[in-house]
Amino acid sequence: MAKKSINRGPYLMNATFLRERVACHDQYPFNLPVVRHLDRMDFHPKVTFLVGENGTGKSTVIEALAAGCSLNPEGGSANFNFASRASHSQLENYLRLGRGLLPPDSYFLRAESFYNVATEVERLGVGVNYGDVPLHQQSHGESFFALFERRFGFRRPDRPPVPGLYFLDEPEAALSPNRQLQFLGLLHQYSGEGSQFVIATHSPIIMAYPEAWIYVLSAGGIRLTPYEETEHYRVTAGFLNHPQKSLAVLFGKHDGSE
Repeated sequence: MAKKSINRGPYLMNATFLRERVACHDQYPFNLPVVRHLDRMDFHPKVTFLVGENGTGKSTVIEALAAGCSLNPEGGSANFNFASRASHSQLENYLRLGRGLLPPDSYFLRAESFYNVATEVERLGVGVNYGDVPLHQQSHGESFFALFERRFGFRRPDRPPVPGLYFLDEPEAALSPNRQLQFLGLLHQYSGEGSQFVIATHSPIIMAYPEAWIYVLSAGGIRLTPYEETEHYRVTAGFLNHPQKSLAVLFGKHDGSE
């Protein structure tokens, strides 16, 4: 019997905002600056980052992309349909997604609601996909890493891993710096196997992944930006290189001398 081929990425090519469908641009989410400037966004075949200040709309955009790919807006896989509070923006109804092959696996991690996802995992009885220890019996960071290590690609000894399309909203929220570095190793392994990632993040560690596309979301719109030109890199590097000087400026004690 011929071996069944596995669809490999890229799975998501682009997203186009259908502005003509919007009846009122003064209501959420259409009044967000990033949505006002949204036209078309292309995605890297392996890793795309969405970065920006708090409130710029990163979570709204990545939620719409995930929902547009038939994933639960609160998080989880396509088989999850719970909602502890139905509050997502419906922006996905105004996006046209350019799709490639159907991904064998897909998942949406929303850091702020992963506790609810873990509860749904227990209710559905699918905890084996996340490892040997129940998610609610692990720390927040450990449960995140169990998701990355075991659930993505269904990595178990009794079956080969599969590639997938993964949307991650602030995966660094529960991870120490060392765990963030380990996450980069997993990201490199999984993308090399054909998986595709779209990640909203504040972490200058995670967004350092080589050759990824970094979209900076701001009041001026969306702009592809080199890593070392992002504010996240510049602020972090400036502080780590001169912590005492940075603190003196912050606390109003800087006299202008070196």
